[in-house]
Amino acid sequence: MAGGSAKQPGHAAVDATGPRLYPGRMFRYFENLLRPTEVSPEVPPTEGGRQGLVRFYLHFIRQVRGLLVALFFAGLLVALMDVTIPVMIGRVVELVGRAEPAVIFRDHWHEMLGMAGVMLVLRPAALLLRVLITNQAVNAGMTNLVRWQSHWHVVRQSWGFFQNDFAGRIANRVMQTGPSLRESVVSATNAVWYIIVYGTSAVGLLASIDLRLALPMLGWFCGYVLMLRYFVPRMRDRSRAMSEVRSALTGRIVDSYTNILTVKLFARARDEDDFVRESIDEHTTTFRRQLRMTTRYILTLNLINACLIVGTGAMAIWLWRMGEVSVGTVAMALPLAWQISNMAGWVGDNVTMIFENVGVVQEGMRSIAVPRQMPDAPDAKELEVSKGEIRFEAVRFGYGTERGVLHDLNLHIRPGERVGLVGHSGAGKSTLVNLLLNFHTPEAGRIVIDGQDIARVTQESLRTQIAMVTQDTSLLHRSIRQNIAYGRPWASDAEVRAAADQAEATEFIELLEDWGGRRGFEAHVGERGVKLSGGQRQRVAIARVILKDAPILVLDEATSALDSEVEAAIQGQLETLMKGRTVIAIAHRLSTIARMDRLVVMEQGRIVEQGTHAELLAAGGAYARMWLRQSGGFAEAAE
Repeated sequence: MAGGSAKQPGHAAVDATGPRLYPGRMFRYFENLLRPTEVSPEVPPTEGGRQGLVRFYLHFIRQVRGLLVALFFAGLLVALMDVTIPVMIGRVVELVGRAEPAVIFRDHWHEMLGMAGVMLVLRPAALLLRVLITNQAVNAGMTNLVRWQSHWHVVRQSWGFFQNDFAGRIANRVMQTGPSLRESVVSATNAVWYIIVYGTSAVGLLASIDLRLALPMLGWFCGYVLMLRYFVPRMRDRSRAMSEVRSALTGRIVDSYTNILTVKLFARARDEDDFVRESIDEHTTTFRRQLRMTTRYILTLNLINACLIVGTGAMAIWLWRMGEVSVGTVAMALPLAWQISNMAGWVGDNVTMIFENVGVVQEGMRSIAVPRQMPDAPDAKELEVSKGEIRFEAVRFGYGTERGVLHDLNLHIRPGERVGLVGHSGAGKSTLVNLLLNFHTPEAGRIVIDGQDIARVTQESLRTQIAMVTQDTSLLHRSIRQNIAYGRPWASDAEVRAAADQAEATEFIELLEDWGGRRGFEAHVGERGVKLSGGQRQRVAIARVILKDAPILVLDEATSALDSEVEAAIQGQLETLMKGRTVIAIAHRLSTIARMDRLVVMEQGRIVEQGTHAELLAAGGAYARMWLRQSGGFAEAAE
């Protein structure tokens, strides 16, 4: 079994005596047959038309094949039990009609006991087995196996992948694909035996008595197949359309909620109403089109089922009137036809549900079964940083545009050197940092750290060696402690507190209390850290970087959200943090980076000046002009 071994029936971890059949132990036994997050995650096959859909299904079916085989045979047992019910009814009617009341139990007790055993013991046992496999083993286990492995794949997609879609829509696809794939597989497994057993048994039983009795059933089968052939593909297509508009609606709603502060600040609630209303109206229209098809399907199915019952009943009564069949045959034929019609509704609903769920899975594959945009190279190794030397060698990049952003840029940063990137917005500073982090791949040239081309190392090992504080700090909706320790989860409480002390964050952290009554370092910060001010978020982010203790440090407007007093307090800590590390700092406020070992001035994707603060002021070039504008005409050198 590829990608780990999902526990199959017969391979679950149970005690030496086996499962004891009282409810708690019995439930646990079946529930432990498949533990979704304990199966080694695999990358789902990428989409490739219909064949891609089949491979996508087989990828997950293969991991739970033992359970599905067990479910398949449990369904066979239930179908065999059910098909005997009309036969038993017919037999009872015959016995009642022929035998004397006084001796019926004496002469036929073994038949009646056998029929009672089927109804009271065998059929309930078969139903119990099927329900236990379906509910306790497959439903939760397979659903969350698909979700777990889908999430595992999606979260490893490139940053650009998430920039090009709604986070809400991606999450909705991951959540919906699991139950839809599981439901379609389980429904198909259950429906197959009902179609085979009921169909062949019903026709065989009736034809064995009188071939004419089977004619209404054969005609019904032809009509049933034609009905499914017409309706199922159309319902599948409309289900896929429904899934698409539902995901789009979810994405729009989540987008509004995620950016609720912007909505409030600009008083644009009505515009958001229009944004969501448009998607809801489209969802309503698509939903109604789907329901129209469902209504037509139900009416057609009821019509051909009515024809089956009336036709079978009329044929059975006519043959009985002609003296060619017994009353027991009539008593068997009518319940059998009624049972077949009920089964047809159930199977039809299952077949419809299968294809509706297939549509949802196809829509979900647009986010899940997508090749990794920036996978690690096949021979990628772990990055080892011993010195921290960085080289940008003839790097060219432009997000696919002809104009480009960086143009044959060369930059050598020595081990332990502190370099400040200076330039107007759009000069390429952040792009340079994003390329260093391998969020994008250079269109030409390469980036080397300690002699290792970052295109040839694993992305996780690269980012482990780089600590970064960004201007737009985003925190996880978890505790302060978890946020600070995110880059070093094994850190002790004392180490977390020490990092917070260095970032001048302990004082406000100890005063925090969230809606759940949690205080201090255990208080939760809300989605993206909305419960904290911008400055507080920035200090938590700085504490996180301090604790990570990486050899390369990137500061992208790291103190922009801090007031002057807190910034002055933290600057000393940042000076300590930068010692012994290679540092790249971006700042529009030049006074915050004037003390760097070297300043690199960028314009339109090129380096136009380099030097210390004093050297660049003396040169009277681009940097000197920016300094004059920011200092109000006073060009004092930073002390």
